[in-house]
Amino acid sequence: MQITLIQGLLIALVVFICAMDKHMETFMWFRPLVVAFFTGIILGDVKLGLEAGAVAELSYLGLLTVGGTVPPDPLFAGLMTTVLAHTTGCDVATALGLAVPFALIGQWIGTATNTFYAGFLPAVDKAAAAGDEKKIARIMYYAWFLYSGLFALAAFLSVYAFQGGIRMFVESFPEWLVHGFEVAGGLMPAVGLALLLVVMLKKENAAYLLAGFAIMIICNCANILPVAIIAGCIAFVGFNRDVEMNKQTGTSTEKEEGDYEDGI
Repeated sequence: MQITLIQGLLIALVVFICAMDKHMETFMWFRPLVVAFFTGIILGDVKLGLEAGAVAELSYLGLLTVGGTVPPDPLFAGLMTTVLAHTTGCDVATALGLAVPFALIGQWIGTATNTFYAGFLPAVDKAAAAGDEKKIARIMYYAWFLYSGLFALAAFLSVYAFQGGIRMFVESFPEWLVHGFEVAGGLMPAVGLALLLVVMLKKENAAYLLAGFAIMIICNCANILPVAIIAGCIAFVGFNRDVEMNKQTGTSTEKEEGDYEDGI
């Protein structure tokens, strides 16, 4: 399906806002699920946006920036998974595999702008030494707008200006190559979840993972929502328990300090 100029401009605006949020990390709008959802609304296919966002979110869930290592961009992954599935008619798993090069474009933009920002550091140091907070804020805003503007421009070119060439390029792929992208796209969510578990899985949480797995297998659930609700309840109970334990620990410490002060 063809993307109109208005849709291309609206998508560029959404990408600009989400890229700005990525710099601030305030609302987490840059995540694939959110970007794909808004893209689906603009394209008139919310269901496709949610499907594409779900598989892209799982795939890029465990990709974290560690030191100077910049992972493929999740914002572009969610965007282009939705756009490619919409314009080429392929399923979301295939579109996810095809969206990897576009995620690398987002990665390159991030690396290039971060390198460019190094040139602003002397000015920031001088402003900090002079106590000029407004100048520091202006430099930060310039950097945010530059980063978000490059993302919006790349998104507009990808989804509108070059959409005909991209669609022809994808349609020229042989069937075996398309099937390969489909298989790769089907594996990526599992890889993303495995990467997340490497970071957050601890022996204290292993029992919850096993319990969720057992529930899904025994009940043969086609929907993970019941398990997610149960997990939310467990997390809520655990949070309240930790709060109460912290209060008791704080009270005990205050009593000990008070006895000590009375003795003095």
